[in-house]
Amino acid sequence: MPIQIKTGGRPAPQDDFFIPELCQPESLFSLVLLAELLVLVLVLAEPMVPGFNWIRLALASLFVQWIVLLSAALLCRLRPLLARWPAGVAGLASCALVVALTLGCTAVADYFELGGPLPRTGEVNLYLRHALIALIMSTLLLRYFYLQSQWRKQEQAELRARIEALQARIRPHFLFNSLNSIATLIELDPVKAEAAVLDLSDLFRASLAKPGTLISWGEEVELARRYLSMEQFRFGDRLQMEWQVSGVPDGVPIPQLTLQPLLENSLIYGIQPRIEGGLVKVEASYRDGVFQLCVSNPYDEANEALPSKGTKQALQNIAARLTALFGPKASLSVERRDGRHFTCLRYPCARLMQEA
Repeated sequence: MPIQIKTGGRPAPQDDFFIPELCQPESLFSLVLLAELLVLVLVLAEPMVPGFNWIRLALASLFVQWIVLLSAALLCRLRPLLARWPAGVAGLASCALVVALTLGCTAVADYFELGGPLPRTGEVNLYLRHALIALIMSTLLLRYFYLQSQWRKQEQAELRARIEALQARIRPHFLFNSLNSIATLIELDPVKAEAAVLDLSDLFRASLAKPGTLISWGEEVELARRYLSMEQFRFGDRLQMEWQVSGVPDGVPIPQLTLQPLLENSLIYGIQPRIEGGLVKVEASYRDGVFQLCVSNPYDEANEALPSKGTKQALQNIAARLTALFGPKASLSVERRDGRHFTCLRYPCARLMQEA
């Protein structure tokens, strides 16, 4: 099934919850580093003495890291429950949990005198001080998480709008070119032209029925084969196809209508100008979380100097969508060697459609 962009209804709570997964290694490392910086600030804020109190620093680090790790574990455990509540309520509950853990850890440290004997006159001030520090730091951190979540949502909305605009361009381009092919076929064989219209109808229905950005590789290949069956009526034996895609799982995600424009360019510039036609190869691989696709067609060096009528809009569109979806590591390259024209794309996709 394609990954669809929902425009209505309430999304899954955990997907948009502003508190990140604090059990992840990256989040834990950031929390530990931030806690250690807080310890340094607290220790340096005390009156300076000639000799730096390393024992004080070690005990304070142990105490604060203890609170931070327990808070992260508890919030990670309660995240599914907190995600069902409004953001304000979840934030207040999270702050209350951190303050409660801080007071509990303070009580344990006081009871066992882990930091040395505590004068009873300063007991209330110590508990109050730790509670206020925990409240201020947790509030600031949760506020940062919330603003980061809002920024991420805005970025995703802008990205979604950009991708939808690119997707909207490619469909009319594909439709017009397909209708031109059918119009040419009407003069040659009206019966085949009627069959091509039915193929185009099924192809376009399948495309419009899936408003999401990504579809599986298996679905994209099926769309491409429907397109080729329509073009086969026009080219006949002049068009030969070779598929080397058996090693690619059907669940690899790919932007919808990516393979079809590449095949269309191969037919227009590689097969149509040649009386004898030629072979179009589709080669794809998926290794170490990286998907690579190459579509190649024959070309004549004598025609290389001739001006091209194409605007390269399809390739620019594909490159823009790949960059928007998969980041700067995605690439699209064009090269000519050994009498063939190669259009290749690659991008990282660690998760398959069913996993996503």
